[in-house]
Amino acid sequence: MIDRPFVSFKKNSVQTFGLYRVTEYGVSFYLPVKEKIMAVVTMKNLLESGVHFGHQVKRWDPRMKKYIFAERNGIHIIDLQKTIAAIKDSYEAVRKITASGKTVLFVGTKKQAQQAIQKEAERCGMFYVNNRWLGGMLTNFTTIKKSLLRLKKIEKMEVDGTFNNITKKEVSSLQKEKAKLEKNLGGIKEMKELPGAVFIIDTHKEQIAVAEARRMGIPIIAVVDTNCNPEGIDYPIPGNDDAIRAISLFTSIIANAVIESDNENGLKILENLDSDEEGIVTDATNKNEDVEISDYSNYQPTEAKSDDVESDEKDSLVDEDKLYK
Repeated sequence: MIDRPFVSFKKNSVQTFGLYRVTEYGVSFYLPVKEKIMAVVTMKNLLESGVHFGHQVKRWDPRMKKYIFAERNGIHIIDLQKTIAAIKDSYEAVRKITASGKTVLFVGTKKQAQQAIQKEAERCGMFYVNNRWLGGMLTNFTTIKKSLLRLKKIEKMEVDGTFNNITKKEVSSLQKEKAKLEKNLGGIKEMKELPGAVFIIDTHKEQIAVAEARRMGIPIIAVVDTNCNPEGIDYPIPGNDDAIRAISLFTSIIANAVIESDNENGLKILENLDSDEEGIVTDATNKNEDVEISDYSNYQPTEAKSDDVESDEKDSLVDEDKLYK
């Protein structure tokens, strides 16, 4: 038996440190020590989501050896301590990338990941690919742009009444073309340029996406299971890439990093606006309030306004004889 450190969350932002032991019966915890600290994710979340379960031993990739903690019943157990460290690094990387004004592309085309990828990408306002990775999505983006323009053109035809002036057969053909484009490119419809980073679920399945991102020099953040190759991944996150709960957890963490970065940028903009407003001097700030006069002995009236003077002159020019006739 080997004891490993663990981290879990308690109430009032108190994080518990201690040890955990993996046995054939499960995972046991003991020796807690309390300390106040904030964390991106907790060991409890990872365990409940089944992140520590890898593939069968016979299907492993030897390059994942440093991330594997033990073997139980023919299945590799992933070292969650290294998973937590990798998540923190990835979280900070995503924050920096989005803070610089760049986007993150979420990629996950396997059935377990499709719904989570779309939901979290839309929640944080980023782009996603959840149906099929088309070859050249990054390396031949100019051609992909043409398909995106075609999709937008068909959508415009549908709205502006063009469909009413063509035959039903042509309408049916255009609708089928639109459905096909929407299915494959709907998540990147508004993407104007290459993303600042790519977040991938299951690099073993998305080998083409990994190869294209590496060729274009785009940072890769990826969940790597025990059957994946972590080499060439800028920010590998060792964990289960088959369980729906584990995929949802990883995707939500990356989405939270994007949202947090956006919120920080928003606060900075507001602070800059406040500082600019403090330096502005307006007429309203310099306007003297009317002072009530209590002593009239030394009172001298202020200069008459030009409008009042002109009106007095006009009154004096009136002919009294004509006025009282």
